[in-house]
Amino acid sequence: MSENEQQQQQRPLVGVIDASTRTVKFGVFVSQHIKELAEHAIDLEPITPKEGWSEQDPLKILEAVKICMEKVVAGLGPVKANNIITIGITNQRETTIVWDKTTGKPLYNALVWNDIRTDSTVDIILAKIPENNKNHFKPVCGLPISPYFSAFKLKWLMHHVPAVKKAIKEKKCLFGTVDTWLLWNLTGGPKGGKHLTDVTNASRTFLMNIETLYWDAQLLSTFKIPVNILPEIRSSSEIYGAIGDMWPLKGVTISGILGNQQSALLGQSCFKEGMAKNTYRSGCFLLYNTGNNRVQSSHGLVTTVAYKLGDQAPIYALEGSVAIAGAAMKWLRDNMGFMKDISKETESLAKEVFSTGDVYFVPAFKGLYAPYWRKDARGIICGLTAFSTKQHIIRAALEAVCFQTRDILEAMNKDCGIPLEKLHVDGVMTTNNLLMQLQADISGVPVIRAQSQDVTALGAAMAAGMARGVDVWDIYAEERELVPSDTFLPTSTEDERDTRYTKWKMAVQRSLGWVSPKKSAVMTEERYQLLSSIPGSLYAILSFGLLVLSQYLDN
Repeated sequence: MSENEQQQQQRPLVGVIDASTRTVKFGVFVSQHIKELAEHAIDLEPITPKEGWSEQDPLKILEAVKICMEKVVAGLGPVKANNIITIGITNQRETTIVWDKTTGKPLYNALVWNDIRTDSTVDIILAKIPENNKNHFKPVCGLPISPYFSAFKLKWLMHHVPAVKKAIKEKKCLFGTVDTWLLWNLTGGPKGGKHLTDVTNASRTFLMNIETLYWDAQLLSTFKIPVNILPEIRSSSEIYGAIGDMWPLKGVTISGILGNQQSALLGQSCFKEGMAKNTYRSGCFLLYNTGNNRVQSSHGLVTTVAYKLGDQAPIYALEGSVAIAGAAMKWLRDNMGFMKDISKETESLAKEVFSTGDVYFVPAFKGLYAPYWRKDARGIICGLTAFSTKQHIIRAALEAVCFQTRDILEAMNKDCGIPLEKLHVDGVMTTNNLLMQLQADISGVPVIRAQSQDVTALGAAMAAGMARGVDVWDIYAEERELVPSDTFLPTSTEDERDTRYTKWKMAVQRSLGWVSPKKSAVMTEERYQLLSSIPGSLYAILSFGLLVLSQYLDN
């Protein structure tokens, strides 16, 4: 046994629950080291009741976590398992869960971050805002008005689910993102479970003040959300509680919570202002560290909390989110039958052609996120000729991921005034070498790929270990093991990449405006209540007048 291996065996272990959109995993790290000692993962079954709706069973998430923990503990054996001294949680963000605090039962399925049923809720909120300005609350919460964020999902549940209305009225309802749901259940559930969240997840709800890091009274009033259903906001690295009797690893502390994209930023060691990472999964998420400065974007990005380690000052980031990245490949496989195995065939098929043949694919299946924030956009493939093949379209789908990333990088350059020197990348899609080279060519900056699929979980392990002391995990230590990487350098000329980017922007313009707004949904709750009390004939006249007025204003 080498000296390094002997040192690793003597170090404490840190567990991580990674609850992402499609998979739940439990892994264990040796402190100060980057590679997982053991892990077990379970895929989640998506629930899609209607087009554009995306749900998960919260109880299935809990069940998957428990099974994964049991499998890993059994595999390690009792001696090694006893060395697990603390646990971190990293999770899909914005996904919204409400439950009864007396029974612990969910009041509805979890509404997943990419669910777009809340379009009508967005319209109701916009109707209350001067000039229907979707950026009206950005100085407060850092976010534009969009179906993406948790407050709109919570508002939809309050409007449409009688069990939620009843539980709120009886003061039995609790709300949380996935981290909160897991923490509450792990620490006792109805019997004293800790109802907490961290600043990174809270900053994605549309309800937290980005400066004070507390729930904002103005936003709560706008959404008519009672503060007593919300979790307490804590830092990303502190001891929140201990695991309860009904779980494996009973008594072990939970001491780190980070939304998955912020966790990847930490795992990539992007500690310095000006460093950025992009994670390529079903969606695509680019975070740019802005240090202690809250940069208010005027080019379509969101201001978010990158992390807050204990009592240290919060670190902020600019973020650009792409709704469809890996999900486009899944669509090409499942809906179009272009391939059978995404991981094996995507790159090889795309390599069969030297270019897209001037084909551009904008995969706006659920609208466009940053920097456009257009919920009326829909997917479009343009530039097809009689010679176009599935290989051209697959390659165009890969390029779409890269073009959307460049959209975000362009916005970040404008907001910060300093062009990015290199882009750190991680996520399952980064195993595709062609995608990485295309990203370097289209963005014009070196792409630094982490040679580890565990970067997100690593960030949560670092935060959890740090809360237990620098002897467990010192994230700034020079001797700390770093994630190895490889580099893809741009090979295209500036003229080449700019010409193709111009055509991409043309394709994006053609994807806009496909969804017609529902005029009736623009009414505020107050106007609706007022009109409901008016006699039928007069109600009809006033309703028609409002409809005409809204059409006039839209034009």
